Amino acid sequence: MTQDTVLIVGAGPSGLTAAANVAAAGYKAVIVEKEEVLGGAPILSGYAKLVPSGEWAKDAIGRMVSRVEDDDKVTIHKGVKVDKFEGEAGNFTATLSNGETVNAGATILATGFTHFDSINKPEWGFGTFEDVLTTTQMEQMVASGKIACPSDGRVPERVCILLCVGSRDRQIGREWCSKICCTVSANLAMEIKELSPETDVFIYYMDIRTFGLYEDKFYWKSQEEFKTKFVKARIAEVTASGDGRLLVKGEDTLVKRPIVIPFDIVVHAIGMDPNLENPEISQVFGVGLEKHGFIERAEHYTNTCGTTRKGVYSCGAAYGPETIDDSIAQGAAAAGRAVGDLHALVQKAS
Repeated sequence: MTQDTVLIVGAGPSGLTAAANVAAAGYKAVIVEKEEVLGGAPILSGYAKLVPSGEWAKDAIGRMVSRVEDDDKVTIHKGVKVDKFEGEAGNFTATLSNGETVNAGATILATGFTHFDSINKPEWGFGTFEDVLTTTQMEQMVASGKIACPSDGRVPERVCILLCVGSRDRQIGREWCSKICCTVSANLAMEIKELSPETDVFIYYMDIRTFGLYEDKFYWKSQEEFKTKFVKARIAEVTASGDGRLLVKGEDTLVKRPIVIPFDIVVHAIGMDPNLENPEISQVFGVGLEKHGFIERAEHYTNTCGTTRKGVYSCGAAYGPETIDDSIAQGAAAAGRAVGDLHALVQKAS
C-alpha cells in the first residue's frame, strides 16, 4: 500500500527529522541519500560546534542518525539517487539508481544546499594563497583542536574573517543573504580564541545580521568577552606581503579611508548556493525552481511545505538559505503535512 509510506530524499538535519516524525506518526519512511553516510552538510563538511546550541555536530547529528537507523519503520538507501519518479499524490513510484523501486504516497525533498565555491571570488585569495580558507575548512581546524597556518604550521597572530563571500553580491549573481554566516562567523571567532588565546580575530562586514536572540549570544559576546574586532569595510583584494603574511586591502566605510592590515589566516565566510543538482531534481520530480535556483515554494499559508507538484513537499535549505534549527523544524512540519494529507486521502477513499 503506497498511502502508508513517505519517500524522503536527503538525509541531512531536515530529512532525518522528517523521517523520524513520519515514523512517529505510524507511517513508513524511506530515506534515499546519495552519499554513503547520513547527516548532510554538518557531517560531510566536518562542522565543529553547531549554532546556536554549541553542541558538537558529530554528537548532535549522530543522535539524529541513530534515531532513524534504530527505527524499524524507517528504511534507508545510501549511495543512491532517484532516477525516475512517476505517479500522483497518494500513488508515486520512484526508480532508484540501483534498480530498486519505492512506492510511496508522498515525497519530501530534503535535498539541501551547496556551499559557495570561493574560487568564484578569486580577488580575495582563495586558491592562490594556502592560508586563505573557507569557514568550513576553519571549522574542521577547530574540530581538530589546533589553530595553525596551513602553510607552515605557525600559530597565527591575526585571523581575519570576511563576511558575505558568495552572498549579497550581484556582480557574481548571488543576490541573497545566506542568513546564518554572520552568526557562524561570530561563533567561529570565539572558538578560535578559545583554542588560541594569543590570536587576535577580526571580522570584516558590510552589515551584521545576527538576528533574534543571536545578537546577544554571539555578536555582543564575541566582542565583549572574546575581544573580536568588527570592521565595517569593503574589501578590494587579498594579496601577499613580503614576509609570508597576507594583506587585506579595502576601505573602512565608517571613516571613509583605505585600510591595509596584515593577517596570518584569512577566512571566507561562504554562503549557501542552491544545490548544484537542483536542475536535475526539478526535472526528475517535476517541481519548479525559483529564480535563484532553489526549490520553489507553493503558497505559504495553506500549502505549508508544498512545492509546485501536489504530494511532493520540501523543507530546510532546499528552499533557500536556512539555519539548522529552522531546517529541523521544517522537516517536522513537512512530515506532518505529508502524513496529514495521506490520512485525508484514505479517509476520502473510504
